[in-house]
Amino acid sequence: MGRAYQNRKESMAKTSDANAKLYSKFSREIYVTAKSGGAEPDSNLALRGLLDRAKKEQVPAHVIAKALDKATGSGGEDFFPARYEGFGPGGCTVIVECLTDNPNRTFGDVRLCFTKTKCKIGTQGSVSHMFDHCAIFVFSGDDEEAVLEALMEADVDVTDIECEDGKISVFTPNTEYAAAKTALMNAFSDIDFDVDEIQFLAQNMTSIAGDDVAMFEKFLDMLNDLDDVQNVYHNVEM
Repeated sequence: MGRAYQNRKESMAKTSDANAKLYSKFSREIYVTAKSGGAEPDSNLALRGLLDRAKKEQVPAHVIAKALDKATGSGGEDFFPARYEGFGPGGCTVIVECLTDNPNRTFGDVRLCFTKTKCKIGTQGSVSHMFDHCAIFVFSGDDEEAVLEALMEADVDVTDIECEDGKISVFTPNTEYAAAKTALMNAFSDIDFDVDEIQFLAQNMTSIAGDDVAMFEKFLDMLNDLDDVQNVYHNVEM
């Protein structure tokens, strides 16, 4: 019984740590998005999508409310976006997105993750040209022609539309995010987005093997342990 309890306690601790990281990530992003574009979801579509994602990830209401309150108040932290690029184990490509109040500290922390796992941090643009910076929307439906028509009528530049297993996926350039989301909401009043994000998608995937797999997992774990890291994109086929 004692050992089972200990295992359960360790499992709960790990879950608690993971939740704390998730809540911190959303809190920081909500704060920055609300402060830059306004705290009203109806007029700030990026915030609206972010709040929907937070609720689906079961982020507590008080965490969301606190972040919004900070954004509408005076003072508060000044977070800045920072993006780092480089090459991981087996020559894979990696993009690390951060929100930081201390760029020098964050750069040092991220660089350490690269060097300790025999990876190489690169200069700005060294690998991002091998990714597409996309707005992605996924929702229930099977009429991709109606979706394409609605987007074209709104003069949205569509990169691709896929329909599979009753789900429609829409890909547009990241700069078309607001226009695409507005067009979809206007055309389909009951739309509920499963995915509503801006991401970097690798143009070509790569496979890694042997020791590179363990090193890559260690690399990701080290990055995800950093409070300033928001997203990690890569081209490894898991």
